[in-house]
Amino acid sequence: MRIVEIYRSVQGEGFLTGVPSVFVRASGCNLRCWFCDTPYASWQPEGRDMAVDEIVSQVEEWETEHVVVTGGEPMLYAELIPLCARLRAVGRHVTIETAGTLFLPVACDLVSISPKFASSAPDARYHSRWHRRHHRERHRPDVIRKLVAQSEYQIKFVVDSGDDLDAVTDYLAEFPEINRDRVLIMPQGTDLDQLEVRAIWLKLFCESEGFVFCPRKQIEWFGSVRGT
Repeated sequence: MRIVEIYRSVQGEGFLTGVPSVFVRASGCNLRCWFCDTPYASWQPEGRDMAVDEIVSQVEEWETEHVVVTGGEPMLYAELIPLCARLRAVGRHVTIETAGTLFLPVACDLVSISPKFASSAPDARYHSRWHRRHHRERHRPDVIRKLVAQSEYQIKFVVDSGDDLDAVTDYLAEFPEINRDRVLIMPQGTDLDQLEVRAIWLKLFCESEGFVFCPRKQIEWFGSVRGT
């Protein structure tokens, strides 16, 4: 499994916001969103191949209960299955963060699914191949249904503009099995002022639709820096 970094920080997004966690970041992504804030795991993937034993050994250097396997897209790697099994066997609570385009029968404590909209595709003028691939692969209803049925879940939408609000409601209309109180709406951005402006109208949207507003607390705590 190719890994970019393993580090200890605090979860800044979702239902476990504020929980000390060890993050295991896989390298590689099958979508390449234009707003990706970890290009070193997608557009310019870094990292090295690590065996499951080596990853678990590094995680155990911290006496931290929660582990977040993120990316990139960790579902690209079949090694995710034994990795999560090993982490849970040593008493870790495991969250997997995924875009919900690939499925593996992996056991975890929480799957954090971040579906992507058409608006997140990279600019076709400069990245025509990735633009086409994004539109072809971003929406996999069969995968979403399997993930939701398999694990405790949260659905986390990244919203850039008001145009994305209809995309949220249209998307969820396709999945009546998804509980609205498990739906998180998060503003796109890595600048605190920008996030605060978007938060104003996103909070109103969440209140009216029964969703949960999801701030990006790691930006508030640390800024947009690597390893947080």
